[in-house]
Amino acid sequence: MRVLLVEDDALIASGIVAGLEALTIAVEHVASGSTAVCAHAENTFDALVLDLGLPDGDGLQVLAKIRAVEPEVPVLILTARDAIEHRIAGLNGGADDYMVKPFDLRELAARLHALMRRTQGRAAQIIEAGPLRLEPASGLAWLDDEPVELSRKEVDLLAHLASTRGRWLTPDMLHERLYGLTERVNSNALNVHIHNVRRKLGWGVIQTARGLGYRLGWALS
Repeated sequence: MRVLLVEDDALIASGIVAGLEALTIAVEHVASGSTAVCAHAENTFDALVLDLGLPDGDGLQVLAKIRAVEPEVPVLILTARDAIEHRIAGLNGGADDYMVKPFDLRELAARLHALMRRTQGRAAQIIEAGPLRLEPASGLAWLDDEPVELSRKEVDLLAHLASTRGRWLTPDMLHERLYGLTERVNSNALNVHIHNVRRKLGWGVIQTARGLGYRLGWALS
């Protein structure tokens, strides 16, 4: 899992980064709302942890901007504002969860994992892109309505690319999504999976751009 942390307090942020990464959750930290919007536009994250009191505006404004671009990314608000009115405003503003400081890092990690499970459960059971139809849960795939045999990792690879809706995933991001931070694999494993998917489905199914990474080459239906 890769998380964008938006927190202006450097001490709190360093503790969160160290604690979550010790629990195998990769974290990118930014300290302002404007930087958060830029980071989200240029990268793909599995979830956002968002403070409300930011130096350049309210976190709810940041949430609204990110939701306008990517309505499905899980967002957890982490703030010192503990009044019920603030909780309601945050959840009504588009957050999926709300935690109040101080907090336990283990609970934060557990809530992030729960948000990911919830998001995956809401994901489309069938992915259609160009001539490809994919059922991630069962691992079944069809090309031009003809069954095609894909490995579990090849199906996961295509599902992850489809989940970004046209945005680029770097090799490191794809590697982390496929194998996590702890699974040991050969350094060229990702390239092998991409080569095999292209061999089975056609070169155009996965686009590559130097400095950007990979994305699905066919538009989602």
